[in-house]
Amino acid sequence: MSGDTIPPHKLYSNPDDSVRSIDIENWSITATSLPISTSKEIDDAHEQLNGLPIPEMPFGNNYLILKHNPTGWEYRFDTLNALKGVKLGELGEGDGGVKVGYAQEWMKSRTSPTSETPMPETSPTKPYDWTYTTTYGGHTTENTPSDIRWVPADPENRSHVIPLDKLARKDPILYYAEVRLFEDELHDNGSSQYIVRIRVMPTSFFILARFTLRVDNVLFRTYDTRIYHSFIPEPDLEEPVPFIVKEMSGWEAPYDVIKRHLPKRDDLTPLTDPGFIAQTLTSLPKSVAQNRRTPGGSGWRGLGTKVECCFLKTQNIATTTEPQ
Repeated sequence: MSGDTIPPHKLYSNPDDSVRSIDIENWSITATSLPISTSKEIDDAHEQLNGLPIPEMPFGNNYLILKHNPTGWEYRFDTLNALKGVKLGELGEGDGGVKVGYAQEWMKSRTSPTSETPMPETSPTKPYDWTYTTTYGGHTTENTPSDIRWVPADPENRSHVIPLDKLARKDPILYYAEVRLFEDELHDNGSSQYIVRIRVMPTSFFILARFTLRVDNVLFRTYDTRIYHSFIPEPDLEEPVPFIVKEMSGWEAPYDVIKRHLPKRDDLTPLTDPGFIAQTLTSLPKSVAQNRRTPGGSGWRGLGTKVECCFLKTQNIATTTEPQ
């Protein structure tokens, strides 16, 4: 199948287009784009997260879910699980703590009656990562057969790499969704946000889940999770098995380093663009932007790149037999 050949598929949406789905090549994919959580939903999330203060703009009803129908494998992105990746408690080595003069003031603001997302009055303030840094890259749901797991990719296998050349082609986009999970302006001292995007083409689908952090005059940080699946079996396999490639990468650099890459010195607008931030970070040498031992760096354990694969073998589906 070429990128110009459109495979059979079905698109679904509710009347206001806030829930959209596609069925294609044994896959069912659904994404939601709903408003910010209500006050009650924020309080419930605060309790479920053991007292973690909730970001200013949580989209608790948003999610992206993929299901491989022949195997029952499911993978999901949602706000609650993204926030479970935020450190609750005193930050230690590897947590990537950002220490600035505003941090304590910002944390206290969450208990102020004028805060847009205050913590419940009965909740004590707990130490936590005020930047909402998370290395969440989605999760396999409990509906997935237990013997289908992510395994380290084979660095010698070319098919275990996301094919950027194929993704750069101008193939038709059959389905696209942008799923916002949370955003916070860090008490006007920067921005922390998590957005998931998916596009489905005739021969594949691609997901980019991106956490972006900007702490003004301190640093920039990005954690990307890329997921790729080709609908076309690998021709060199004796028994072609559908599989998914997942690449997780963390990058960070001081604020001034990224600022020096501005196209126009007096225009700071690109510094609020996650795309520009990620592009600039990934253009830097890994010894600078992915080195936990960089002098003066945060030592964040999320730095670096890891690639995994998940093989969707239909024979792995568990079966049950009725008692005789």
